[in-house]
Amino acid sequence: MFGAGCFWGVEESFRRIPGVLEVEAGYSGGSTEHPTYREVCSNTTGHAETVRVAFDPEHVTYDRLLEAFWSMHDPTTPNRQGPDVGTQYRSVIFTSSQEQERAAHASRDRLAASGRYERPIVTEIVSAGTFWRAEEYHQRYLEKQA
Repeated sequence: MFGAGCFWGVEESFRRIPGVLEVEAGYSGGSTEHPTYREVCSNTTGHAETVRVAFDPEHVTYDRLLEAFWSMHDPTTPNRQGPDVGTQYRSVIFTSSQEQERAAHASRDRLAASGRYERPIVTEIVSAGTFWRAEEYHQRYLEKQA
């Protein structure tokens, strides 16, 4: 699961990667059960707008998903992506195994050492908790607007 700002664009970006089977928009990392979009946007629940990515490891690696994650947002801006401001827009990787956690840390460390960014990377890497699927109108939102 990944948080990289507004989930609409993040969902669409992951969906275009060959080997990705499904991407769901939702909320993770907060304390409120069954949060609504309005509650998450109130900046009081602690959730990040998140996408849950199901993928076929025979066709795409977790490392490739991490590369895509880093390229789709600015990981140096705390609680902000473009015009969207608030903790719900933070940069975060929610890992579901020790292997994913190690890969995420290694990937972040390589990016930090690359010199690509002048500012420090602020992306959180934390164990995945409950993923709350966002309301249906958020699923494939950009696709529905085309």
